[in-house]
Amino acid sequence: MTSMNQISSARTTATSASASAAIAGVLQHRQGPAGGGIGVVPKFVPTLTEDEAVSQARLLKALADPTRLRILSLLSRYEGEVCVFEIVESFTLEQPTISHHLRILRDAGLVDCRKKGLWAYYYVRREALTRAQEVINSLA
Repeated sequence: MTSMNQISSARTTATSASASAAIAGVLQHRQGPAGGGIGVVPKFVPTLTEDEAVSQARLLKALADPTRLRILSLLSRYEGEVCVFEIVESFTLEQPTISHHLRILRDAGLVDCRKKGLWAYYYVRREALTRAQEVINSLA
């Protein structure tokens, strides 16, 4: 004779197994060909690769800060090279904060600098601004 607990346990195990199989089927369908499920071709495919998107996002993020925009404006206005201490004088921020923003702008390729003795002189890289403009125009 089987007890009521054994019947209940068998019923619960069977229900859990069928629920797990159903969830696995849904997940395989969502994963598409790479996940080993049914080969579903996506209707829409992004034109950017992952690396291109990361690069463009870094560029646009660098432009998306008011302080960095003001630094770029300052550097653009004074076409030549501007020394770090001259940039610091133009803001109410401390030198480490300005240096942080300059590093982000450099990492994004928007500005570069030349060392002359102890001083670093920054300038705008015009080709990077053109690239940023192209990125924005491609989204319009």
